[in-house]
Amino acid sequence: MTKTELIEEIRGAKGVDLTKKQTESVLNAVFDAVRSAVKKDKRFAFPGFGTFTVRTRKPRKGRNPRTGAAITIKASKTVGFKPAPKLKSVL
Repeated sequence: MTKTELIEEIRGAKGVDLTKKQTESVLNAVFDAVRSAVKKDKRFAFPGFGTFTVRTRKPRKGRNPRTGAAITIKASKTVGFKPAPKLKSVL
């Protein structure tokens, strides 16, 4: 699903009376809040949907695909998602 499709899905929901621009603004605000929560608290949970957490990847060895030379890939952070049981049950 694309962002445009999500906006249309929200606008078509029962009880929602927003323009496309208003819906996009609300959606952007929601994702900004999620982004801020994950950055600040290292975690964001939405009951019935799932939990986003910051995960740390350790440094590891890899290979340069062009030359085949061994390289060290430095440690990094990423966002992990664990779906709630309610979401998993509908899949």
